[in-house]
Amino acid sequence: MDNTDLTKLVQEVSLTSFRRPFKHVAVFNSRLRTTGGRYDLRDHHIDINPKMYQHYGKQVLIGIIKHELCHYHLHLTGSGYQHRDAAFKKLLLQVGGSRYAPALPQQVGKNKYQYVCRKCGHRYQRQRRINLKKYVCGHCHGHLQLITERGESYA
Repeated sequence: MDNTDLTKLVQEVSLTSFRRPFKHVAVFNSRLRTTGGRYDLRDHHIDINPKMYQHYGKQVLIGIIKHELCHYHLHLTGSGYQHRDAAFKKLLLQVGGSRYAPALPQQVGKNKYQYVCRKCGHRYQRQRRINLKKYVCGHCHGHLQLITERGESYA
């Protein structure tokens, strides 16, 4: 699938799900790493992460397209288009769009450090090491203990 096929798919989804035309351009953007797609407020184009289509297929791609089209149509009509707005949440639920994009395989397992609270047992996963003398549990203010570091277990 190339950018012209993607634009045609977005136009088709827009007409069938929203009953409104999509009059701008949709493109694959390989620089998107952690997000499924992005709607540009200035020129109204939609960027889609090509890895979402490669790893998960057309159904997940359509869910991401519906999410971005919610931003698109609400912004052009002057309604609340941000994630926190009730209009966005309502429209997303009506059309069956994805609220979140699934994690890509290279993102899974990115957390290297795991901590556990000695008092309540709550577990934390972090990408960076934290100072155990400075930080405490956010739930009960108990002391934290490092249990794994890059696959090595300390428990």
